[in-house]
Amino acid sequence: MASPCGTESSGGCCNGCCPNPFGGLTEFHLLAQKSPTTALSARKEFDVVTTCALFPTNVHFTNHESIPSLEESYSNFTKVFTEYSKTDEADQIRSQHYFHLSSLNQVCFDYIGPGLFSYTQLQDALSSSSSVEFELTFFDICYKSVRLNSRMQYGSEESDLEFRFRRRIMDFMNISEDDYTMVFTANQSSAFKLLAESYPFYSNKNLLTVYDHENEAVEAMVESSKKKGARVKTAEFSWPDLTIHSAKLMKKLVSKSKKRKKGLFAFPLQSRVSGVRYSYLWMSLAQENGWHVLLDATALGLKDMDTLGLSLFKPDFLICSFYKIFGENPSGFGCLFIKKSSASVLESSNGPASVGIVSLVPAMRPSQVPEGSTFTGVEMELETTNELTKSKTREISMIDDGKTKLQCKGLDDADSLGLILITHRARCLINWLMKALTSLRYPYSEDGFLLVRIYGADVMFDRGPAVAFNIFGWNGEKVEPALVQKLADRYNISLSCGFLANISFSGKSEEERERVLERRSGEGDRNDSGISVVTAALGFLTNFEDIYRLWAFVSRFLDADFVEKERWRYLALNQKTIEI
Repeated sequence: MASPCGTESSGGCCNGCCPNPFGGLTEFHLLAQKSPTTALSARKEFDVVTTCALFPTNVHFTNHESIPSLEESYSNFTKVFTEYSKTDEADQIRSQHYFHLSSLNQVCFDYIGPGLFSYTQLQDALSSSSSVEFELTFFDICYKSVRLNSRMQYGSEESDLEFRFRRRIMDFMNISEDDYTMVFTANQSSAFKLLAESYPFYSNKNLLTVYDHENEAVEAMVESSKKKGARVKTAEFSWPDLTIHSAKLMKKLVSKSKKRKKGLFAFPLQSRVSGVRYSYLWMSLAQENGWHVLLDATALGLKDMDTLGLSLFKPDFLICSFYKIFGENPSGFGCLFIKKSSASVLESSNGPASVGIVSLVPAMRPSQVPEGSTFTGVEMELETTNELTKSKTREISMIDDGKTKLQCKGLDDADSLGLILITHRARCLINWLMKALTSLRYPYSEDGFLLVRIYGADVMFDRGPAVAFNIFGWNGEKVEPALVQKLADRYNISLSCGFLANISFSGKSEEERERVLERRSGEGDRNDSGISVVTAALGFLTNFEDIYRLWAFVSRFLDADFVEKERWRYLALNQKTIEI
């Protein structure tokens, strides 16, 4: 599948001269069908950024004190990304409803998925004298001892609060209640494990996953499926762009016998670590060849479910997760969606009933917590909540006169901005950040030795708002991602760490493979080779100052003594030593 422009066949060309490997839909095509004018404008702006320098006065920076100021950088940024100013509605929402991000001077690049509530909603509920408003705004979870198969066959009692949440979430996800059943789970990992425990791997033997990084939730699914005799396979990703190795994945998906039952195909539309996006057509190919498709939507943007592609390729199962408040409370719950026409494939597990399925119950004020209960503020033991849920649900139902509504302001804010604004804003910010990071170079070497190495997709139109990178010292040695994360936290910047895996070096020498990949002791069958990385994920509340602050922080590593200086600064402030 060689492409006309000479790019690898595992990914589409960013210049538009050749199609997606399947000749199918890309994000640009989906965006164009919603708004041709906006899509063409965004494509044109992207073409500009690939040919224009973002820093007119200095292409490379060799000292953290030489980088331009926030004001100068923003001025240059808006000259290149001229359409960015049209997304100022997101800035208004941030200043009005998430002002804690500014007051706490906090930058968050470690939140994945949608937030349910806004910070002002929290403040209003806490200050309100009405317990009803507090209960309708916040919730706790309690575990239910029930099997997924039984839940699908016989249903479950649903409280008024759960009904309201389910209806709001399905509307936000653009999923029809006529097509899918939704189950609340404790978290993302619980959703994956629940599905694996109920999927008939004894007859549909294969589990095929598509992840360029280690994922705790997927590992839980793999572990459960292996206990049922599943044959676990994984896609491979081409070095260095980390696009799917198309030929190898095609071979795993397609077999001569189309009547033969294949198994479960777990597929995310983009990597939550590297930001690389994949074609919708992989889902279609899997379905055509007898696979059940699980779409992992946890890494998708806030309104990505509104795209045309997902309305065309309805997966058999879909998993997503929600947290409470961006930058304030990362707790929440997971959601497992099961297509009603596929529900019959699920079987009863032989083991004990899973505790992954949960109920949502109205949150209690501290004064309402029964003495001796195990209430933690996030979840409660089932024995404690049974009695409370009779009382609380009735209280809410009694005041439900059609005017009382469950308001998820975080979801409302995303709905008000819409798919096009959110994706365009994120694209501007992530591409500037990638250009800025690669402008940092050490002096005294030909062409300048890069401080930062970015993994995966380079600056391009069709990429997700996440970046995986590493920082390298003067001697070429990598600064450990955990150390970078710890130092960033001292500057009020929250980052994540990840581990890139399943990397294919087709046609590359063994010497390069050994030079790039890290070896570490594995647990069981866990892959022990890959690349540990720092990762930053952008959301719809991310603004230019956030990415500038990350750039400014990373530039400090150009100072060879930066880490040592931080060690002594911490000692002076806290009067104790710390290992970093």
